[in-house]
Amino acid sequence: MSGTTTATARRSPRSMAWARRRDAFGSFCREFSHSRAGMAGLIFLVVVILLALLAPVLAPSWMLDVTKLLDQPRFAPPSIAHPLGTDDQGRELWVRMIWGARVSLLVGFAATAVSMIIGTIVGIAAGHFTGWTGGLLMRIIDFFLVLPSLILAIVLSSVLSRGVWTIVIAIGLTSWAGTARVVRAQTLSVESRDYIERARVLGAGHWHIIVKHLLPAVLPLVLANTTLTVGSAIIAESTLSFLGLGDTTLQSWGSVLKNSMDVSAATAGYWWYILVPGIAIVLVVLAFTLIGRAVETIVNPTLRSR
Repeated sequence: MSGTTTATARRSPRSMAWARRRDAFGSFCREFSHSRAGMAGLIFLVVVILLALLAPVLAPSWMLDVTKLLDQPRFAPPSIAHPLGTDDQGRELWVRMIWGARVSLLVGFAATAVSMIIGTIVGIAAGHFTGWTGGLLMRIIDFFLVLPSLILAIVLSSVLSRGVWTIVIAIGLTSWAGTARVVRAQTLSVESRDYIERARVLGAGHWHIIVKHLLPAVLPLVLANTTLTVGSAIIAESTLSFLGLGDTTLQSWGSVLKNSMDVSAATAGYWWYILVPGIAIVLVVLAFTLIGRAVETIVNPTLRSR
């Protein structure tokens, strides 16, 4: 007994903090595994990500080269030979879908990362700093909240040079305000707690309070909001690509939809050309939504009774 007490006493504060984090992560994983909807979304998403990563193996890039597909049938409906049908160039839609997943998921994750970083920094600053600084930041947040983010993203994509990273920047710079508002509310709640006041009395500065107390407190909410934001970012990327503002040299689900509209697939009876990318977008966004709701329920216990 005394040996155990001595070993515990010898543990550094850092090792104890990491032990608490490991325990918290283990508890989070156990609770998440009990959510059927969350697990269904996670499993589906893992399958999609694996297909996207294995695209060069499953469907070599030459399968997208129209010069090598001259003998392939155009607008072939789904069949055993063509599982998801072909497009106007004779390319297999399943090939375009798994290659398009690479771009759509990349833009979704990257744009969400930009959005979360900006939203977290601005939200914590708006909640922590008082006076004109916090007021100014809150007015900026409100300004971006009332602006139609998609319209602003379209304007930015039109002004900047076309490319994947242009879309990432456009979406990231226009979708952070919601996260900032959530983070600010959580920051204000944490700021009112006694241990924050004790830290100030003991001489802790702004950086110490933000890094040691505020950031760990808001990260669970940021995590929950991240999974929900990825779905919105994928929809925004698909919309921008559909409008012709994406990189036309790359495959994405939005570009597949744009190609289907260019050949009037809806009126010509090529229903698979529209349905396949549309269903893919809906299912992936639904998967992220299910995961996000499950995470949100875990980090916010008050939602469990709803």
